[in-house]
Amino acid sequence: MANQAESSTIPVKYYIRFDKYQRIEHIVFLVAFSILGITGLIQKFSQAPVSQAILSALGGIEVTRQIHHIAAVVMIIVSVYHIIAVLYKLMVIRVSWTMMPVIEDFKHLYVDVMYFLGLRKHRAYYGRYNYAEKVEYLAVVWGTVIMAITGFMMWNPLVTTQLLPGQFIPAAKAAHGAEAVLAVLAIIIWHFYHVHLRHFNKSMFNGMLSEHEMAEEHPAELAEIKANLPREISSDVLRRRKRIFIPTATVIAIISGIGLFLFLTIETTAITTVLPGETVEVYVPLTPTPRPTPSAAPTPTPGEGIAADSWDGTYSAMFKNRCGTCHGTTSVGGLSLATYEDALAGGNSGPGIVPGDPDGSWIVKIQQEGGHPGQLTEAELQQVIEWIQAGAPEN
Repeated sequence: MANQAESSTIPVKYYIRFDKYQRIEHIVFLVAFSILGITGLIQKFSQAPVSQAILSALGGIEVTRQIHHIAAVVMIIVSVYHIIAVLYKLMVIRVSWTMMPVIEDFKHLYVDVMYFLGLRKHRAYYGRYNYAEKVEYLAVVWGTVIMAITGFMMWNPLVTTQLLPGQFIPAAKAAHGAEAVLAVLAIIIWHFYHVHLRHFNKSMFNGMLSEHEMAEEHPAELAEIKANLPREISSDVLRRRKRIFIPTATVIAIISGIGLFLFLTIETTAITTVLPGETVEVYVPLTPTPRPTPSAAPTPTPGEGIAADSWDGTYSAMFKNRCGTCHGTTSVGGLSLATYEDALAGGNSGPGIVPGDPDGSWIVKIQQEGGHPGQLTEAELQQVIEWIQAGAPEN
């Protein structure tokens, strides 16, 4: 009993594993990754009920995309900071590159396999990072690069197709979505189990591991820490190393800043590049050209019998000419004018056409505000209003 009481009073010794800046970097990256995962997957699987609910809660698809883009920019900034921080430790502090795979990792993997098969009594003696942590780290690096490249291609499709064939856009979309699913599953299945379920490792939040945890998870590093006293780096040596590091980091920061600025501004949207439509009035005679009365009833021709002042007679072609680029198959803002039914249904802001009610028709509201990329002439707008007042006949 005395020995137990005496052992319980022995203070637990802790070792610093991650400094304050590493922990802040991890939290920012964690938040950005989580936002990207949620906002990305609900767009990829947009027809799922849970995706529809989240999209609605976030304010719609356009707001969701803006949130996704902001989180992507934050992740890029954190990635650039990580590169500079790693260079500082390599060039100034001169720590060993412990996160990169070495031959010893393959030996550790072999020892662990033998242990799991019951052929060895203990697992491998890991250093600062084991082979599983290194693979996970490299997967994050690889995934970030892939997501940034494919994200840029989808964010700036016009610039991309000036340099690459158009098939690269759907290929980038497929790669972006597949990598996103893979990354989220890897975090939920692999990272959560090894870090939070198997053993809750709090070092990325409090920065420390106890001596017992070090002996269990990183015995080789613990032995190295105990065998080697921390060595002090003289101020002269630090200044000399920083004279090389600071210009290098500055160049990387400037190049990354320029790249990020171009990433965001090189292409506004495809909508603003659409050439304005022709402003000539569409002329359709209200009365058909007189024809001689045939002796026998002729075979009806396509379009015959359709009133000129109707959707099929005039307004389908008018809207296709003015608005088809944005409100055809692309359905910007949820509004499609490809068919009469689509025009009645409208988009995110409300019904496009309400027969008999021009004031309730969203198309009229937008056109009356002016400055629209597919702006109708005053005469065309008045013609549309009169058509809607007449009940907006289809044919």
